[in-house]
Amino acid sequence: MKRLRVTAAVDGERAPAFYTMLADAPGIVETQLLEWNTTPDAVETVLFAVRGDAEPFAAAAPDLEGIESVRLSAAGGPWTYALVELRPKTSAMFAAVREARAQSGLVVRKPIVYRDGDMRFRVVGDADALRAALAAAPAAMDVIVEAVGAFRGALDHPASRLSDRQREALAVAQDLGYYERPREASHADVAAVLDCAPSTASRHLQAAESKLVDAAMDEFGPEV
Repeated sequence: MKRLRVTAAVDGERAPAFYTMLADAPGIVETQLLEWNTTPDAVETVLFAVRGDAEPFAAAAPDLEGIESVRLSAAGGPWTYALVELRPKTSAMFAAVREARAQSGLVVRKPIVYRDGDMRFRVVGDADALRAALAAAPAAMDVIVEAVGAFRGALDHPASRLSDRQREALAVAQDLGYYERPREASHADVAAVLDCAPSTASRHLQAAESKLVDAAMDEFGPEV
């Protein structure tokens, strides 16, 4: 079983207007497709997270072909949730994503990230199904495989990257107040509980923190 990280660069002149709103609209930094309720009906429901000003998006989207309605959550922080009812078959691009999600032998993993005019996503499946899905991409979409490898099956949680010793070091540090402000414990205090040298405790904590920061900054979360 293989995994791919894919960027789809879309020809701006041939991109559907709704896609442009998601991926390259002024005032929107990034949009993530979080959930897609696939049904036998023509109208389906998609949950997006919008980072930026979602109000112009919500006001304009229902006027576009294939978009039935847009409802926003109360804004909190930089993100706003948008629940969109749409007809995916009215757009070749969204129909292709829908068909890929329904294709036997592969899974398109969420989130699907729209940013800087591109669409980024991950796919897991057998090699033949992956090749068929890439070959079926619409002509307006230039599909670039950014990474490929064996699917490791790690849990979708940042802590899945930690070794047992790193996890133990973090737990001890948290219990002792190492991460409180002001700090209530030192590397020596953590080392005493772990029964190791302070320099070793420091290395465990730094390695764990580095992995968690990498996971937090990855647009998809932990690499799988």
